[in-house]
Amino acid sequence: MGVAFITKGLVYLVGAGPGDPGLITVRGLELLRQAETVVFDSLANPELLDEAPPGAEMLDVGKRGGLHKAEQDEINQMLFEKASQGRVVVRLKGGDPFLFGRGGEEAEFLRLNGVEVHVVPGVSASLAVPALAGIPVTHRTVSSSVTIVTGHEGAHKDAEWLDWAALARGGGTLVIMMGMSNIGRNMRRLMEGGVDADTPVAVVQDGASKDQKVLVTTASRAAEDCEKERMRSPSVIVVGDVVNVRTMLGDLH
Repeated sequence: MGVAFITKGLVYLVGAGPGDPGLITVRGLELLRQAETVVFDSLANPELLDEAPPGAEMLDVGKRGGLHKAEQDEINQMLFEKASQGRVVVRLKGGDPFLFGRGGEEAEFLRLNGVEVHVVPGVSASLAVPALAGIPVTHRTVSSSVTIVTGHEGAHKDAEWLDWAALARGGGTLVIMMGMSNIGRNMRRLMEGGVDADTPVAVVQDGASKDQKVLVTTASRAAEDCEKERMRSPSVIVVGDVVNVRTMLGDLH
């Protein structure tokens, strides 16, 4: 038995990819060019908005400097209302909608309220940003696994879900998203769990853009060096020996 949709509109959760507007998928760009309403985040490249049809409704719900232009409940309701008006809505999200993008929450809310919603995966910053900085997150002779985690868990949780000691024992490559504000604490927890203080760490700021900046440091020095070099969000943090491969490859962006 299929899902019963009560609205006439459609919502597409589209991954914009990281930084460079050329990293959006062909399907994502095709839908953006057909959109009647575009609801976009701050991490989606503004150049992509020019691809929307003239007269398309543009709604900015991005988060900047810790300030939300709209809370998640408001965004969910906005998507529902626009779809209820029979509009074709593109929800444009940086990276991939389902990787720390809250796309799962939006899709769940819309489906539960009878809205037809489709997902267009995007190029995730967790993989693309290190790659464009010359860092392969896996490498046959260096690392056979990669783990992607958030460095900043939501206030809605009663306790932290991540077991940093287990992550430290896991080996392989660790990619930390949204972790700049907690980099000192998170590196300390990894070292307490067994990660060597000299383990290579790379911090890639504004990845896949003309402003991309890469800092190579170690687990013990990461917080101090980030402060010294004035590294800020958005940044992707890579922990592991694959960071050393960058010295051979250089910046590929």
